[in-house]
Amino acid sequence: MGSFKHSLAYLEIIAIDPAASPTRDAQLRRWFDLDVPSIRQQLRLEGPQLLHWVVSVPHLTKSVDDWRALGIDRGQIIEASRPAANGLLRWKITVRDDGQRLFGGALPTLIEWGEDHPALAMAESGIQLQSLRLQHPEAQQLRSALGAIGLDALPVGIGPPGLSAELTLNDGTPLCLSHIDPL
Repeated sequence: MGSFKHSLAYLEIIAIDPAASPTRDAQLRRWFDLDVPSIRQQLRLEGPQLLHWVVSVPHLTKSVDDWRALGIDRGQIIEASRPAANGLLRWKITVRDDGQRLFGGALPTLIEWGEDHPALAMAESGIQLQSLRLQHPEAQQLRSALGAIGLDALPVGIGPPGLSAELTLNDGTPLCLSHIDPL
């Protein structure tokens, strides 16, 4: 994949706040496999890393239905909001009760933003995503799922489940983030 520049793309770091009280029912798992013991151990030992990604789609219900037709259950659609500097930020997102990232994190969580996108209120960081690469033993099924939401140009290789992103920092320094799920 060549240079990827999109004015509304941004990097968000997600972590467990040990001081926070859960907002979901105790029977439900945290998003992005953050309750999986091997993931928690890996994060403790190796620190922050690229585990998953989220992609904005214009019609969330259609995308979820298209994936269900392929036998992929990305989870239920929930509505969420939070206060932001420019008002109330609203969105819909796919959430699985079991918290699983699918395809070892290579298949994205889907989000549909409301009227305002969070990147519109963010300062320019100068960091740019240069490439995103995915891999999975069932690469063709992953390619089909991505194609169903218009991401058929994204490279998908055969290999252990994983993802890799190449960034350029504001001073021109390249940075590679990657994660390979243990099989």
